Amino acid sequence: MRGATAWTCRIGAFLVLAQAASAQPAPAERKGGPTPSAPGAAVYFIDIKDGSVLPRRPMIRFGLRNMGVAPAGSDRMNAGHHHILVDVPMPPLDRPIPNDFNHLHFGAGQTEAEIELAPGEHTLQLLLADKDHIPHSPPVASEVVKVRVVESPAGAEAAAPATRKTSPPGARVYFVQPRNGAVVPRKVTIRFGLVGMGVAPAGFDKANTGHHHLLIDMPLRSPDERIPNDFNHLHFGLGQTEAQVTLPLGTHTLQLVLADADHVPHVPPVMSETIKVLVTRNGRRPRVARHRDR
Repeated sequence: MRGATAWTCRIGAFLVLAQAASAQPAPAERKGGPTPSAPGAAVYFIDIKDGSVLPRRPMIRFGLRNMGVAPAGSDRMNAGHHHILVDVPMPPLDRPIPNDFNHLHFGAGQTEAEIELAPGEHTLQLLLADKDHIPHSPPVASEVVKVRVVESPAGAEAAAPATRKTSPPGARVYFVQPRNGAVVPRKVTIRFGLVGMGVAPAGFDKANTGHHHLLIDMPLRSPDERIPNDFNHLHFGLGQTEAQVTLPLGTHTLQLVLADADHVPHVPPVMSETIKVLVTRNGRRPRVARHRDR
């Protein structure tokens, strides 16, 4: 009898523990930053899927449902801009997404981009973020896809060389700000000046127009090729004439290049002079310590 009573007590204790466990809240859904995402929002790759074979410079197209696209810095409800995570897991969801070769930002509001990948196996994932590059809550992210990059996919035809557009005589592009030698903070607003041509968004094929690109610490690789889209080659395909960019601390070179509807520089190229800027935490020139004579 005592054994039965003890056994009954054990069963009762087990049921109490089980009920307590079932009463515990389910693991919290992953949260992002302060900006809410729209119900049912989803982001996805349009042209690639798990197992796709890609060239070294694929054009990636981004799909988005139930939300809109807005450039970084634009505070618009139910909107954000795209990022591609390359060979990295999801970053912290309550902080700005890093900006490097593994975290590609498309802060101009691009819905497609040509990126460059080394031959081999890679993982890709899309992640939407708000005006401050912080993922929404709940986060809007695609599935991770595994792709294989080859020098020339089997059966693929060689891409025809891009036909370059002619720039008018006297056309030039320049920095309104910053100026050469300026000291700037990490988040710096860059204003583009253009003379003798008009500004048109990427994909808009109109004579004597183009859109801006910013080269960071990098010369123009070739005027005959499409300008890459990565940390060193920023595209402003919406036709922006100014943009806020984030630069690492230290000295950097900047150069503006105008390009046509297909991101190809004109003939002759419309490029600014290369300028140097010093990036500091507070945007002020560091103080030079002075030693007093004793």
